Amino acid sequence: MDLSILILSFNTRDLTLQALRSVDRSVTSYTYEVIVVDNDSKDDSVACIRSEFPQVHLICNRDNIGFAKANNQAMKVARGRYFLLLNSDTEVAPDSLDIMLRFMDERPRVGASGCKVVLPDGSLDKACRRGFPTPSASFYYAFGIAKLFPDKPHFNQYQLGYLSPDEEYAVDCLVGAFMLVRRETVEQVGMLDEAFFMYGEDVDWCYRIKSAGWEVYYYPRTTIIHHKRASSRSKPIKITYEFHRAMVLFHRKHYQSKYNFVVNGLVYAGIGVKLGLAVARNEIKRLR
Repeated sequence: MDLSILILSFNTRDLTLQALRSVDRSVTSYTYEVIVVDNDSKDDSVACIRSEFPQVHLICNRDNIGFAKANNQAMKVARGRYFLLLNSDTEVAPDSLDIMLRFMDERPRVGASGCKVVLPDGSLDKACRRGFPTPSASFYYAFGIAKLFPDKPHFNQYQLGYLSPDEEYAVDCLVGAFMLVRRETVEQVGMLDEAFFMYGEDVDWCYRIKSAGWEVYYYPRTTIIHHKRASSRSKPIKITYEFHRAMVLFHRKHYQSKYNFVVNGLVYAGIGVKLGLAVARNEIKRLR
């Protein structure tokens, strides 16, 4: 088996079926399997997937165990030489699997790769190629300085706005909506960190992959569509909390020991303020 495609489903029945149909239209000589992990969806996802795609390996959980843990479930039974993390709210092009697998076969030092990811309106999903969220990169991004100087690498360390989205290059991290990872790489660095519930695990994985000496590569020779945040719209407070908790987890795990208490204090305070503002915005929207 060349490729194991891992899809997490949570109350995104129509989008999940759309994603599976796009995979089914793939044109490739590579062999692949599809593993769907359903995190206790209440929208008849399981029955519909079983009916339309009986060949799919379907794992049904009784609770929503999160993105990292569910994908790890799938990896434990996957048979492929490569693992593809694919969001249920994506649509792959007919050539996506073939192009990306050929690239990985030709570049044995690449541990993880991602393609160009666009939103439904055709704009780039900027998360598909990023730098690591160091304290300085996060500061420039959070306070809008990166937008003021879009062509300056020093101020655009996170979203890499100074680089063309149509050129290929090594990056720090990719997005979990479409991340192709070599089995040998996973065997060396481990699976996703289950301390992350649904944000940050892709950045953490890329950090560990690069730290182990593998390359992480952005390869925009094929494009997929990402209908972003489809499974997170129904619980904004929970999602907002997990998003900011992931920031704390990542900094504590990888950066806290590298900076003094002043920098670390400012980082955690900034995350706290950002969380408070986000919750306030959500509450205002709810009241309106």
